[in-house]
Amino acid sequence: MPRAKRGNKRLQKRKKILSLAKGFMLTKSKLYRQAKESIERALKFAYVGRKLKKRDFRSLWIVRIGAATKAQGLSYSRFMYGLKLSNINLDRKMLADLALNDTPTFTELVSTAKTALEKQQEVLKKVQALRVAEGGNKKGRYSTLKLSKR
Repeated sequence: MPRAKRGNKRLQKRKKILSLAKGFMLTKSKLYRQAKESIERALKFAYVGRKLKKRDFRSLWIVRIGAATKAQGLSYSRFMYGLKLSNINLDRKMLADLALNDTPTFTELVSTAKTALEKQQEVLKKVQALRVAEGGNKKGRYSTLKLSKR
């Protein structure tokens, strides 16, 4: 079997690695072995960075929404729960954009969330009243047991 010396492919591969390493310090941009190691490391950090970017933006959106809802007199978690109750399916990116750039629309969203929360509270109070009327104010499966205090 004839010997394969790789020839052109090896040169292309080295060129590609060295072109990716442009701007690196000292031998990391000049010598192939050091350039290859630094490129691998840089690409690994780039991959992780793309994941961290998503996490950072989500937390930024949550902070923006939380600040805007606090100004309206509602917490972030109650606001999100109110939106869920009123079947408004907007993601955090859109909500943060509305809070920052379109405050009247965001104020309407907060008011709809508040009304949905109030309706939920009324329903819970009615259910509680029905339970008391039935005579069973049991809170759990162990409520009939009388535990002695030590």
